[in-house]
Amino acid sequence: MNYIAITNKQAIAVSDIPVLDYDAFFDQNTRFVTDHPARHCVNYFGYHKDGLIKMICCIADDETHEIYVSACVISQGWQLKSFTAVHFCFEKFERELHENFGIKYIDHPWDKPVRYAFNRFDKESTIANYPFFGIDSEELHEVGVGPIHAGVIEPGHFRFLCNGEQILHLEIQLGYQHRGIEQLFLTKKKPLERVTIAEGIAGDTVVGHTLAFAQVWESLCAFEPRRDIDYARTIALELERIAIHTGDLGAVCADIAYQLGASVFGRLRTPIINFMQEWCGNRLAKGLIRPGRNKYPFTTALAQRLTEVLDAFEPDFIEMTKELFSLPSALSRFERTGVVSYENVLSIGTVGMSARMSGLNRDIRLSHPNGLYAELEHEPIVKHHGDVYSRVQIRKQEVVQSIEYLRKLMQEIPETPLQNSAIGDAQPNTFTLSLAEGWRGEICHCAITDAAGELRIYKVKDPSFHNWLALALAVRNNEISDFPVNNKSFNLSYCGHDL
Repeated sequence: MNYIAITNKQAIAVSDIPVLDYDAFFDQNTRFVTDHPARHCVNYFGYHKDGLIKMICCIADDETHEIYVSACVISQGWQLKSFTAVHFCFEKFERELHENFGIKYIDHPWDKPVRYAFNRFDKESTIANYPFFGIDSEELHEVGVGPIHAGVIEPGHFRFLCNGEQILHLEIQLGYQHRGIEQLFLTKKKPLERVTIAEGIAGDTVVGHTLAFAQVWESLCAFEPRRDIDYARTIALELERIAIHTGDLGAVCADIAYQLGASVFGRLRTPIINFMQEWCGNRLAKGLIRPGRNKYPFTTALAQRLTEVLDAFEPDFIEMTKELFSLPSALSRFERTGVVSYENVLSIGTVGMSARMSGLNRDIRLSHPNGLYAELEHEPIVKHHGDVYSRVQIRKQEVVQSIEYLRKLMQEIPETPLQNSAIGDAQPNTFTLSLAEGWRGEICHCAITDAAGELRIYKVKDPSFHNWLALALAVRNNEISDFPVNNKSFNLSYCGHDL
């Protein structure tokens, strides 16, 4: 075969990944996703090797629960056919390869910088001269928002092309934060340093990204986590989902000037994150997840406390969502606002809620499950209208579903051994891939070790990497006053994108 099929969290020798010539690499990976809705690219990246550029492409198949991995080696300065010209889901990946390595594509439709990373190939390419799309017209006008915003959010620039109040086109430019996250994984050698870096990838997805890192490291070290470890991580992931969805429902209410909803949902989020602090000492769950160990076991006492929290939370949450979704003025702002079609989300490769809002069932908890999700028999919440209403409905129903999962999990709490098993060292010359379903969607971490077992490559993909383009498409033909509620209904990550 011209590829190797692996499963989530499986480690393989780097030498086991077939290396193809570019034409075969191109044909195989574009063929994998063309006319196959259950397949999509979870990662596609490159790195320098022996004066050449080695590229690795990872295509997930949600039906077979496998990931198809293949590689290609090219020389600097080659001009290549673009995957994106065949299927647009490769767009961001190829733009990043172009930016980082100077790879030139013959037919890429939108070959612009993605992040302006510190180690980008062309240092003369700066964010100040980003080539925004424009139209010469006496009737149209441009509206620029950011990178500094009135709200307490991160830096990003939004360039609207409008005809009066109607948005014809939105281009979103990120890349204002230069944290060098992926490089830090290589330069920091201590496990505690690395896990702390993972906790800071996206501040609202601490559990999701830290879980992805822990799975990578355990896979490299051939460590199989005990049930109590998977149990605690599953609970934490669903608590994070409840907290963020609830807070975002409040923010959506604020954007349509519904103060009651903003106040109640904001208040309801607090006891959930406060429980995290009771559990591990931090409201965002920093410190909770560590590779190879269960630092803060979930106990019977914690289960009793969480049950009290959920018993108080659930009826108020149900009542407030019932009030919100029966309010004509709210529904008029939600329904048919910010629509993204099934064809578009499939084409651009969206993941998580941004796929499920339009009928595309992508959820790692079902397709490539980790933790205890196979036992929970998870069924993703899928909507079909692709509008703000679909997105807020998913949030509401996923909160209810997560509460159900937590109650089920707390019926049987596994024991935690007094002694943690030794995790050992990372295996040399090894590749592994870790997938986790954060509240936004699919998180992917990849790692490659060298001959000494040290990290050589660490690659992070936040779901926002796929989904920002969905927001840009959502606002087309909407009034510019509807942008805030559209934006918050997605609530994508700036820092998760700007690695």
